[in-house]
Amino acid sequence: MPRAGLSTDRVVAAAADLADEAGFENVTLSALARRFGVKDASLYAHVRGLDDLRTRLALLAGGELIDRIAAAVAGRAGKDALAAFADAYRQYALTRPGRYAATQIRLDPSLAAGSPALRRTAEITYGMLRAYDLEEPDLTDAVRLLRSTFHGFCALEATGAFADPRDIQTSWDQAIEALHITLENWPRAR
Repeated sequence: MPRAGLSTDRVVAAAADLADEAGFENVTLSALARRFGVKDASLYAHVRGLDDLRTRLALLAGGELIDRIAAAVAGRAGKDALAAFADAYRQYALTRPGRYAATQIRLDPSLAAGSPALRRTAEITYGMLRAYDLEEPDLTDAVRLLRSTFHGFCALEATGAFADPRDIQTSWDQAIEALHITLENWPRAR
């Protein structure tokens, strides 16, 4: 019988908070059990194990991230939508570091295919890129370019790796401008 007060949603939400406080890699069942004042075994009524917990955390965080992005890009197109998308992505990565790290794990493809949040992510991302008139396989390549640029910049910024005195926001804005120009002048696949 599940312990009173615990639910899968509550356990996953606590794991998300723990990830932001201590780092995604430090989310363990033992750390979570201590947070609730229960034995590790009590959590198995709500999650199947650490992999299940981390997968659920990744799906929660992915949903939060795409909700922020969707709100930011609503009613925008072209460069304006690209900048809003990028800014929402960066803000989430910097303010929710553990949750953001969870969005980077590889999920089982069958689980990912059934996730409303991941479907919505594809819809919003491809919708934002519509202004650039890209078709497959260029669309997939463009998504990969954006994701790797955003993730790389955010990961370096989070670790303090940008030591140059140049303003980081200015570099970010230049990166978005460069991405916009690249997308407008995409080398089409043959």
